[in-house]
Amino acid sequence: MKLSRLYANYEERFSPIDFRDGLNVVVAEIRVPENRNKDTHNLGKTTLGLLLDFCLLARRDAKMFLFKHEELFKDFVFYLEIELSSGSYVTIRRAVEDASKISFKRHVAPGQDFQDLPEDQWDHYKVAFERSKAILDGLLDLTAVRPWDFRKGLGYFLRTQDDYSDVFQLRRFASEHADWKPYVAHLLGFDAQLIANFYAKEALISDLRANESTIQSELGGSIEDLSRIEGLLLLKRQQAEKQQAKLDGFDFRDQDKSKTRDLVDRVDEDIADLNTERYSLMYNRKKIISSLEAGEMVFEPERAARLFEEVGVLFEGQIKRDYEQLISFNAAITEERQGYLLEEKAEVEARLREVGAELNRLGKRRSEILSFLSDTDVVRKYKEASDDLVELRSDVLSLTRQREHLQTLQRLRSEIREAVEEKNHLEARLERDFEEKNSPSNDSIYKTIRLQFDAIIEEVLDQNALLTASLNKQHHPEFEAEILDESGNSTSAQRGHSYKKLLCIAFDLAMLWAHLGQGFPSFVYHDGVFESLDKRKKSNLVDVMRGYSNLGIQQIITLIDTDMPPEVDGKPVFSEDEIVLRLHDEGVEGRLFKIRSW
Repeated sequence: MKLSRLYANYEERFSPIDFRDGLNVVVAEIRVPENRNKDTHNLGKTTLGLLLDFCLLARRDAKMFLFKHEELFKDFVFYLEIELSSGSYVTIRRAVEDASKISFKRHVAPGQDFQDLPEDQWDHYKVAFERSKAILDGLLDLTAVRPWDFRKGLGYFLRTQDDYSDVFQLRRFASEHADWKPYVAHLLGFDAQLIANFYAKEALISDLRANESTIQSELGGSIEDLSRIEGLLLLKRQQAEKQQAKLDGFDFRDQDKSKTRDLVDRVDEDIADLNTERYSLMYNRKKIISSLEAGEMVFEPERAARLFEEVGVLFEGQIKRDYEQLISFNAAITEERQGYLLEEKAEVEARLREVGAELNRLGKRRSEILSFLSDTDVVRKYKEASDDLVELRSDVLSLTRQREHLQTLQRLRSEIREAVEEKNHLEARLERDFEEKNSPSNDSIYKTIRLQFDAIIEEVLDQNALLTASLNKQHHPEFEAEILDESGNSTSAQRGHSYKKLLCIAFDLAMLWAHLGQGFPSFVYHDGVFESLDKRKKSNLVDVMRGYSNLGIQQIITLIDTDMPPEVDGKPVFSEDEIVLRLHDEGVEGRLFKIRSW
């Protein structure tokens, strides 16, 4: 799969671009001096990669320039001609306004223009989006990326400025490791299905444990033994069946016996006890009242003095005073004693009221039981017995739910044990696969990619580079690309943007080389390839690119003229044949789209 031609229905606003087999250079020339210090120039070198992605059936995105500024581009129809591995060609037609309908035309000769091709001469005309992806996937026949479709790893071959932040995890990948790590492992030659199965098993265990936690919370935090629940359920069902049988036969003898036992053993006994207590309280109350009345002092000293005077006995002086003091003392004691008696009397009367209320309640209960025993109204007895049956059935339903929850819980725990055991087996198989593929004696795609990756970095930087694929403690694949110092230790060089970009370029090229001629894309697009590199490294990178072009790998690179590698023997580093598109900042004619800036 290589890119052959890109054109649109408005040639005056978008000039056709014919790509060549080898090195394709898109250069943006900054001719206006005041623009040289600008970070962005909006000439279209980066936009080209987005446009190629659109033609290769990227999903409609409101943030993408074609749709963000739809008033400018709604009338555009783009055509991308692709060379297939069979040597034939296919042209993809996609309009901005009707982006979900795509057309395809197979042909033998390159450089075609199908703008005016009648509808009936297209092999597939305005096919729905998902169906179009399936058609193009079949036409490209990229067997090396199966079971994924052609778009899964397209970001490795269309690297725009936003795609250099990570060597392995593309911006278009979902954030979940299970989405992209199996794919990367597959490209490196590892058992991707094994990794996918491992992630799926982890997700299954997580879901099962979440369900287990939910059921535990529904059981209220106390998990009963299933055998005990089964036993209780058996008893309650038996009681319910007996109660139903009695209701069916209008037989209330057992209920009558139960009521009689309740009357004799409980109600009458409680009434007798309360009557005894009431008698004792009333007796105590009577004594308290008597004590309060007997506590009054009836001796009067003045009357005693007159009586003694009449009989000629002297009662003046000390004797009268002693009697008065005695009376005062006795009055004080009597007053304190009466306070205690009044408190006791209040407590006794309060308890008498409580006992009276309880006796009234028990008397009413006794009347109800006697009424049931003497009642000849079968309907009333049937209603009360039915209430008992409803309660039993409610208990049966509650126990049944508990049993179902416990059975589900047991099944979940069994499934968790099985899943954990299977996960352990997968971990062992993953360890063997990674150990085998990492072995220096193993002639695998992974070994080839590692060696080519190191060779590219060494040729450009004169330093070694290491690409590793390993398992972490959770047995998740981890991929790392790093530049090494002379001692073989990792340096911080790869953390800079320019070196991170170089690592991405080296990985893409090494991967293309390892899969060359094996149902894999044979082109790569690298935007801003020389930015921030010094002159010597730019020259080295150009040599690497030309070497890979000679192997049959098509490369499309973009750069600003200020990042141009130095001349060779006084001649420009790129020939006019290699420069497929020249952009500049002297008016709209120098832009990719010859329209006003957006």
